[in-house]
Amino acid sequence: MSDFFPPFEPDDTSEPDGPEPERRRRRFQAVPVRLLVPNVVTLLALCAGLTGIRMAVEGRMEVALGAIVIAAVLDGMDGRLARMLQGTSRFGAELDSLSDFVCFGVAPALVIYMWGLESLGSIGWIAALSFAICAALRLARFNVMLDDPNRPPFASEFFTGVPAPLGALVMLLPVYLELIGLPRLEALPAIAAVFCLAIALLMVSKVPAYSGKKLGSRIPRDKVMPLFVCVVLFVAVLVTWPWAVLSVLCVGYLAALPFSAMRYAKLMRDYEARQGAKAAAKARMVEPGLDGGAPDHDRPSHLN
Repeated sequence: MSDFFPPFEPDDTSEPDGPEPERRRRRFQAVPVRLLVPNVVTLLALCAGLTGIRMAVEGRMEVALGAIVIAAVLDGMDGRLARMLQGTSRFGAELDSLSDFVCFGVAPALVIYMWGLESLGSIGWIAALSFAICAALRLARFNVMLDDPNRPPFASEFFTGVPAPLGALVMLLPVYLELIGLPRLEALPAIAAVFCLAIALLMVSKVPAYSGKKLGSRIPRDKVMPLFVCVVLFVAVLVTWPWAVLSVLCVGYLAALPFSAMRYAKLMRDYEARQGAKAAAKARMVEPGLDGGAPDHDRPSHLN
């Protein structure tokens, strides 16, 4: 779908009967609301990420973390809304990438730095800087891989590397643990710096991470009400014990990465086996004598 912010065109009236009046009419044509809603959600996520940066500067870490979590929730909503409302656009894709870099690259890096990496001096800043750079590289690679025609059909079910929103939430695990009430050890900032670098490398790695995009696309009717109850209970638990729930989710996600990689490897082996079988069958079909006719050396000379 075309962008809803058309490029500027010179105001030329030298050809009243030409295509210029039509271009002017399209320029001032009303924009469908379904094109605006996903981008408004993306802008709200951007506002949440910027608010998280402000709260971190003011030392209000709990509010800063909450703002980043809200940005992650909104980021998961804007893409689904765009597909549901058929409001996808190139403008929206670019805006989403810029918002993700601020919310899940810059904001978490500043939060973890002001929380404890600042005590490490330049080493802590390098760790935070590396995370932000890896987030930018991961987002750029994601945009490029969307247009790759050689990807296997099942690849859409996996991310290549940990996605930026989840990487940001997982990287802040040391902060969650301290907010739970665990004692802050003297070596905790150094451990947090190493953990930050590890998550940054996971984002730019080629580790297959299950995306969950097809999860819940179709819900049986008899599962709708239980699903509502589970969602409400989960939100209630998250609001009541946010840092404990986030800590459990982060540890569970990291533990699930090896299983996701094994699942991807199995699907790739099956896909390559099917492709190899198709290629072998096609090669046999074009061999002499297997195409329903006689070999070339047995055919009459006037047919060779």
